[in-house]
Amino acid sequence: MSFNRVLVANRGEIAVRIIRAANALGLGATAIYSQDDSTSLHIKMADDAIALPGRGAAAYLDAEAIIAAATTAQCDAIHPGYGFVAENAGFARACIDAGLTFIGPAPETLDLFGDKSAARVLATELGVALLPGTNQDTTLAEARLFLNGLGDHGAIMIKALAGGGGRGMRPVHDAAELNDAFEICRTEAQSAFGDGRLYVEQLLPHARHIEVQIAGDGSGAVCHFGDRDCSIQRRHQKIVEIAPAPNLSDDLRRRLSDDALKLARAAQYKNIGTIEFLVQGDAYFFIEANARLQVEHTVTEAVTGEDLVNLQF
Repeated sequence: MSFNRVLVANRGEIAVRIIRAANALGLGATAIYSQDDSTSLHIKMADDAIALPGRGAAAYLDAEAIIAAATTAQCDAIHPGYGFVAENAGFARACIDAGLTFIGPAPETLDLFGDKSAARVLATELGVALLPGTNQDTTLAEARLFLNGLGDHGAIMIKALAGGGGRGMRPVHDAAELNDAFEICRTEAQSAFGDGRLYVEQLLPHARHIEVQIAGDGSGAVCHFGDRDCSIQRRHQKIVEIAPAPNLSDDLRRRLSDDALKLARAAQYKNIGTIEFLVQGDAYFFIEANARLQVEHTVTEAVTGEDLVNLQF
């Protein structure tokens, strides 16, 4: 390990989780906090804490202030946790430029999987199944043409090209719904990601949502820690996670993990992440990769006995 002190660029439960992992490894941990988080538990648990300018989520999105805090505290690494700057390739590059170890995937990987169009192109090149859809910034007219091409009972899911976490997504079952749904998704995507570009894919209405937990060393060597079923959702937000995913045949489970590793290997994946699929019957389709630690990582830890945050370090 080439660092001794880590700045934890997050708050709440995940900041506490990272601080505990750092302490277990004999590393110093510095917390950051917004003005309205001054009494939070993660501050009390860290070796020291630095206040950020501003209040609320905006403070934890201030890349310049976070890197300045790391420099002030003489940290040599930053762990972003999940959310906020965790999948921000520009932030990861800024850490590296400042001489800090970014404890997460390489900026190039964040670029790749942060752009759903690029991720779909990679899956196509590798022969990993995708649902029919558009692979680029899609206009309303193009979305309508695609929907009409699916026939009388066809339906689509509108998605943000830079999206994640269930935001900028909306199903459309009827052409009369398309105009409003498209505009809502574009507005939400712009607000959440600073990028209003959208694409569409065929809706698979009764599919299961299965994710494979993967890890890599950045050289093409990759492994997985099994799968999770996250099909129980509300507004595309995961509510219940089950590991391993129940009622998968051995063959289907193997094919899912093989394709997850194929994508990770091609991306020369470094650190941990998840590759996500929709599964219906014996068929499955790649939908996205989350290039970060996920909220639900503890479910896999409980099943496998592995410490995924320790592995990140």
